[in-house]
Amino acid sequence: MKNIAVILSGCGVYDGSEIHEAVLTLLAIEQQGASYSCFAPNIAQHHVINHLNGEVSKDESRNVLVEAARINRGDVDDLIELREQDFDAIIFVGGFGAAKNLSSFALDNDNYSVNEQVLIAAKAFAKVAKPAGYMCIAPALLPLVYPKGVKGTIGKDNATAALISAKGLTHIECAVENVVVDEANKVVTTPAYMLADSISEAAVGINKLVKYVLAFSE
Repeated sequence: MKNIAVILSGCGVYDGSEIHEAVLTLLAIEQQGASYSCFAPNIAQHHVINHLNGEVSKDESRNVLVEAARINRGDVDDLIELREQDFDAIIFVGGFGAAKNLSSFALDNDNYSVNEQVLIAAKAFAKVAKPAGYMCIAPALLPLVYPKGVKGTIGKDNATAALISAKGLTHIECAVENVVVDEANKVVTTPAYMLADSISEAAVGINKLVKYVLAFSE
């Protein structure tokens, strides 16, 4: 049975992992006959958002690993424990946590960087040509992990795509139900909630992403 490492960035679309995307990813992996383990960096969140009103919760701090544990019923490991030899592929879930905690994309725009732990993990899979899936805003990480010209999508947001393309991504516009496949690098991307208006719409592209990632790992 193929085993997939799923990378989370907290819990909640505005300051962590997009919960629908995370659950849909885990469900798709299991339904397609594979297994998964979840990982998150043991670091402080950039900030905490009140998801009821969208405001920053002042004087409150949370830990990315602790928050991510909410999604998988407590079964999440510290990202520094991830070893690429134990897995067939890696998938990065979206949500603003990918742009605030896993990287500084939401904060630094064209001068953004990727968290060192995240970069080490992602590059470890890339170095041995193991497949990877990135959804929603997570493809912003790609040009800092793979060689210049790696193909990917964040959907159809031209301004956001331009910032990532400036780092070296070859951006390809993509509908919510589709994926962009970079066969040379074994990378699969889908817009998910960059475009989705419902959980069922997000599910179509995420299911395809998992399907292609698993096919690359054969």
